Amino acid sequence: MKTNILIADDEPNQLELMAYNLETSGFGTIKARDGKNALQMIEDHSPDLVILDWMMPYMSGIDLCRTLRSRSETKQLPIIILSARSDDSDKSLGLDTGADDYISKPFSPKELISRVNALLRRSRPALINNILEHENLVISLNEMTVTYFNKNVKLGPKEFKLLTLLMERPGHIFSRGKLLDLVWGHGVYVEETIFFASFFSFLPLGSIIEKRDSFTIVLESPSNKELSDKSPFGSILSLSKFISRVT
Repeated sequence: MKTNILIADDEPNQLELMAYNLETSGFGTIKARDGKNALQMIEDHSPDLVILDWMMPYMSGIDLCRTLRSRSETKQLPIIILSARSDDSDKSLGLDTGADDYISKPFSPKELISRVNALLRRSRPALINNILEHENLVISLNEMTVTYFNKNVKLGPKEFKLLTLLMERPGHIFSRGKLLDLVWGHGVYVEETIFFASFFSFLPLGSIIEKRDSFTIVLESPSNKELSDKSPFGSILSLSKFISRVT
């Protein structure tokens, strides 16, 4: 599975050049030419990292960065700001707004790729190593295999993608619609029984704790199984390193 990077820049040549170099380095790219379009694409595609030009029409990269940091679903999203402004005060503003890195123009394609890889190593190391781990649960993204206590777990393509998505974003709260779009594709109708069947395939790996109109998936080791359905979400979160909630 490719690491997807959203690039937002209102200069078409710059946008295409960055996309080409990222794709040549093995990344998937999503392109936007203004801030509002970038925000919509981030909501639709949930990229693994975003690169934002400071000066864009409709919404600047700084304003978009501020918006992303104010939302729970994108608060931890890795962000790189690009700008022709190279003063220390401008760099400080970009970083203080919430950007994880700041690259001054002009820059070389090699520098861009190096900065992207460095940020992914810090924020999403599993995307670089192609291995996702939680205690005794291991997912190999290259081989598309799942092992639990060193035993192979058989999952279909959709179940594998769904589990990978949840493992990549511990603590993230997903809507049913978002998961359907990310796993099955935009505009694809999926019966609710099929959707829930995919989740119940994870029962041997953990617990599903139902809470009114939502449910929480907790992956845990057998030694930490004593969870009550009455436990508040905060308490459940404190008991497990990996937890995802679907509303």
